[in-house]
Amino acid sequence: MNWRGRKIRVLIVDDSAIVRKLLREALSAEPDLEVVATAPDPYIARDKILSLEPDVLTLDIEMPRMDGLTFLRKLMQYRPMPVIVISSLARASCDAAITALKEGAVEVMAKPGGPYSVGELRFTLANKIRAAARARILPRLPVQTPEPGCGQIGAGCASRVIVIGASTGGTEAIESILLRLPEDTPGITIAQHIPAGFSRAFAERLNEICRLEVKEAEDGDTVVPGRALVAPGNFHMMLRRAGNGYRVEVKSGPLVCYQRPSVDVLFTSAAESAGANAVGVILTGMGADGARGLLKMRQAGAATIAQDEASCVVFGMPREAIRLGAASRVVPLVRIPAAIVAALRCQQEGRAVTPAAAP
Repeated sequence: MNWRGRKIRVLIVDDSAIVRKLLREALSAEPDLEVVATAPDPYIARDKILSLEPDVLTLDIEMPRMDGLTFLRKLMQYRPMPVIVISSLARASCDAAITALKEGAVEVMAKPGGPYSVGELRFTLANKIRAAARARILPRLPVQTPEPGCGQIGAGCASRVIVIGASTGGTEAIESILLRLPEDTPGITIAQHIPAGFSRAFAERLNEICRLEVKEAEDGDTVVPGRALVAPGNFHMMLRRAGNGYRVEVKSGPLVCYQRPSVDVLFTSAAESAGANAVGVILTGMGADGARGLLKMRQAGAATIAQDEASCVVFGMPREAIRLGAASRVVPLVRIPAAIVAALRCQQEGRAVTPAAAP
């Protein structure tokens, strides 16, 4: 199916001729995609953007003459467009890729030769390009501060848990939420579609800027108030009971909804392990991962929240959850922290969460 009645036009920017060739070949058999050009550096890329008007850009981080981050910042200032960062798995490159998401890139993925085979590259890259082409390039969010109404939550946190799932645009949405939650927030588990290697850099960056402790999850980690656990890339994460609280199980397994980690896997485990003591939040992302799991959570008595369309980079995952009747509330991103806290207080007081639609 073509995009807006035509193929999605892609410009590949990478200083490696081998990588440019691999990426072009990976997309050559996709009937709805067209590589209109490649560029070895940002200066040539700039000219090709002006002359060819591509829909999506793939961008290397480490390049001569101008690095990818500097180019991305200039691009987002003067000619905003969907950008997928394709980076090596070296630690510095992973950190830079996470910074690129902060600067406006919509996706990151590992370069060929990393954990992905060429066959996986074709499938993964094509889907990321399709998602990016449909993405909204939203204005940068202001520096976050705690919202009114997001004060202390109170006792009983150990028996309750928050589970969050996201894909395209999710790293910034998750950051926005965690920055606004109080320090005594119940334990949080997060499934963000992100490649292996990048998930640790993402968690460590959040840990540096949030009041909550944030870490990449390891098998057996306990879920405790004030801590957020991020599923490692290429692994599923499940919530399990541990006495009066919870722990996580991290393991490999088949892709679910074409994803690993899968939001559905996390949400389904939360429905089984936490039931009405959980709050589920589904955020921006392409596809349907998480929709059925969120429905299971709601059926088990959990409070369930979906991000509204206007604040999503890609509305696919929340849309599917809403269509299934899985979301008890649909709210803008900036109101999700307050909605989480309100749901937790309702649970503490034994009251039902009042469903509400976004204005």
